[in-house]
Amino acid sequence: MAALFAFIISYLLGSLSSAVITARIFKFPDPRTEGSGNAGATNVLRTAGKKPALYAVIGDILKGFVAVIIGRLLGLEGAMLGLIAFVAVIGHIFPIFFGFKGGKGVATAVGSLLGLSVIMGISTAVIWIVVAYVTRYASLASLIAIAAGALFTLIFHHPAYFFPILLTVGVITWKHKDNIDRLKQGTESKIKF
Repeated sequence: MAALFAFIISYLLGSLSSAVITARIFKFPDPRTEGSGNAGATNVLRTAGKKPALYAVIGDILKGFVAVIIGRLLGLEGAMLGLIAFVAVIGHIFPIFFGFKGGKGVATAVGSLLGLSVIMGISTAVIWIVVAYVTRYASLASLIAIAAGALFTLIFHHPAYFFPILLTVGVITWKHKDNIDRLKQGTESKIKF
């Protein structure tokens, strides 16, 4: 029963779209209808600027983190806790509160990894920052960082999280399929810091 409750809470937390909420608070256009049409922090950065994007990314990280912490408080551990992280990302990508049109789940995944293991979350975030800074491609940074996050489950001795995080990597990679095509074609948009 605790696991079911935790899954529901995780999905509902994930469904709180920080990008859309931030846009409404700051009276910027809905990111689902502007820029790339993606309800994520990178699109908020492009359409509304740094400050709203920072709020969106913090909100997305927090909801993943809180979902995992609630799972911990309910006594979940191991692979079950990893699945809580996965469900938070699914909520972000397919949010019930916003017509199932969400973001790509990267910041929420980083927050979930922070909840599973602080060192895994921080390491994943650092990789994202470094790759994004060097290449200026948020999508490439996201793909590399989240794949590294799965490897960190093994490197930092948390093998029970590996398969749930691998599922997360799969879904996030699938959400980036258009970005991957644009990266291959050399037409992917770059970000400015």
